Amino acid sequence: VQLQASGGGLVQAGGSLRLSCAASRNILSFYDVGWYRQAPGKQRELVAVLSAGGGGTYADSVKGRFTISKDYTKDTVYLQMNSLKPEDTAVYYCNGRLDREYWGQGTLVTVSS
Repeated sequence: VQLQASGGGLVQAGGSLRLSCAASRNILSFYDVGWYRQAPGKQRELVAVLSAGGGGTYADSVKGRFTISKDYTKDTVYLQMNSLKPEDTAVYYCNGRLDREYWGQGTLVTVSS
């Protein structure tokens, strides 16, 4: 199983980005899929997770600004990030849980003030 993340980049505070995570197998087969991030000098933290039933769970720091979704026709999970803040700067990783956890490579998001 492979997860391919993309969509990171440099954006000004208040701007938006959409991250994509393409899976090498049917996205509906995962128990859940999600996004994590790791800022310099900090531990990796959960950003948002989407269960197979469709419910989304978000970190308090991103509630109301980020939206996780999936497109089963493309086997892709998205993270729409709006109203970005400098503290959102991090490497973002997608994650999928099947028999074990699978991780995509990170994509860097840099938010300038």
